Parts: sequence; C-alpha cells; structure tokens
Amino acid sequence: MQFSLTKITAATTLALASLFTANAQTEDYKLPDFHKSEHKDLIASQENIAEQIKLKETLDYMDVLFREEEEPEEDIYVEGWDSQAINCYTNAVIPDTKVIDVRNFCMPTMGYVTSPYGYRRRFRRMHKGIDLKVQIGDTIRAAFDGKVRLTRNQGRRKGYGLYVIVRHPNGLETVYGHLSKFLVKPDQYVKAGDPIALGGNTGKSTGPHLHFETRYMGIAINPAAIFDFENHTTHTDEFTFNKNNYQEARDYSPRSAKAKASSSKSGKVTASATYRVRKGDTLSKIASRNGTTVDRLCKLNGITRNTKLSIGKTLKVK
Repeated sequence: MQFSLTKITAATTLALASLFTANAQTEDYKLPDFHKSEHKDLIASQENIAEQIKLKETLDYMDVLFREEEEPEEDIYVEGWDSQAINCYTNAVIPDTKVIDVRNFCMPTMGYVTSPYGYRRRFRRMHKGIDLKVQIGDTIRAAFDGKVRLTRNQGRRKGYGLYVIVRHPNGLETVYGHLSKFLVKPDQYVKAGDPIALGGNTGKSTGPHLHFETRYMGIAINPAAIFDFENHTTHTDEFTFNKNNYQEARDYSPRSAKAKASSSKSGKVTASATYRVRKGDTLSKIASRNGTTVDRLCKLNGITRNTKLSIGKTLKVK
C-alpha cells in the first residue's frame, strides 16, 4: 500500500509541474482571437497525451523499485534446485558452523509429537525428522519464508508418499511428508504460515501424521533442537549449526553404532559433547535441543531433575 501511494504522489507531482509549465508557456504567445479556441483544444489534447506518457513511465519505474525490494536473493535457489532428491547437497562444501536466524517462523501444525528424531531399532534406520499428529485434511503451513523446491509423490505405500520441500533464505530446507494434497507448486514463493498442503496418510505410514524435517545443506537437524513443539515457539532467535554434532546423525548406521560400542568397551576414550547453560534454559529444553532425555542428562552430570541450573555451567549432553 505504501508503494501505491508513492506511485500516485510521484505521478501527480509530475503532472502538476508539467501543466504549470505548459500554461506559463502559452501565456507568452498572443494569438488571433479566431485561433484561440482551436489552439487551446490542441494544447489540451497534447498535454493529456504527455501526462499519460509521464504517468506510465513513473509507474513503471516504481514497479521496478517495488520488485527489487520485495523479491529475495536468488543465489540460495541455485544449488541442486532441479534435483529430485531430498538431499541435493551431496557434493557441497559444508561449513563447520552456521548461525541460522529462526525468528520469523510458524509451526507447520499445532499437533503434538508422536515420534521423535533418532535411530529406530525396529526399522534399523535413522528417523531424520519428527512426526506430528494431524488428521487427514488438516492444513500444513510453511515454517519460514521461502520457495518451494519440490512437490513429489513417492507412491501409495512408499517413503514419504506426497511430500513438499521448501528452501528458506536462512539456509534451511524443510520437508513435509505423508500429505494428502499439495496446495503449492515448485518455484512458488511462500511466506511463513502460508498453507502449503493438507495432512494425510500417504506413503509408508501407519496412521495420519506429518513427517517434518529441518535440514541444513542436506544434513538432517533434530527439529526439536530448533522448535519447542510443546509451547509452539522456537527455543531461541538463532540456532547455531555445528557440522561435527550432526555428521554422526547423517552417517548413523547399526554397523557404525556397533563399532563405536566395541571401541568404547576396548578402553578407547571418546570425546563427549557439552553444552553451556544459557538464560531461560531448563533440563527439558536442553535435552530437546541436543536430542537426548532429561534422565540421560541427569545421569551424565550427576544431578537431579530438581537441580537449579546456573548460567554458564557446562553440562555433558552425550
């Protein structure tokens, strides 16, 4: 609305200025009386044409400015954009750390968590997202501003079934699986909170739910490390991605897990991950952010659920 008012104001100013100049010029000429009427009509018609041209040029110019300000940078929509794979960054150089702005967000659905991120012994594989309870037909919304990279159907009883992938300016990609209907198309821009699909039970699914993933350059991040699904908010305004923390999750397999367990039993010491307590932290938030449990945190650090956390205190999280 602000740009529309600016367009009208600019065009009106140009029109008035041109009209004033034209009137001033006509006053310098002394025409015979019998020509005055025809001459005024001619000048009026020329002024109308000139003003229309100037108005169009002004509006076109303002349109250019408007588009330049509204359209996001296109650089993030280049790498692997045409890939049909969920992880299209197989050959990318991934930075060691990345601070990700997660302030402008929307919960994809208000459903509760039915299955967390992590290794599933039953299926002998990683569950690289979180399952959220939905009913068939529930509205699924974009978690952040972005552009739809992919809408795909893996099959009636295969994989994620109908799923959508959205790439965001903050560097993340979000994946929405087991949908019943697409509400967007590839290359479509969306805002945080825009409806992108309807919940469903497609693909390899045992009941209606949303499979929700957050990925940075193809590496699956535990969504609970970013979102507080119980309170429908984010833990902090910024999430710091650390490649070393998530490389293990990406490459996890039963074989690698057994190898680590074996090396641990043989007496080899492995480095433990730590977390520094910040203002507003609770054991529950720290556990969710680091993909572990409160009981595990208590056991690792020799504390109880009622232990008061001091800001700056370092806790073992693995």
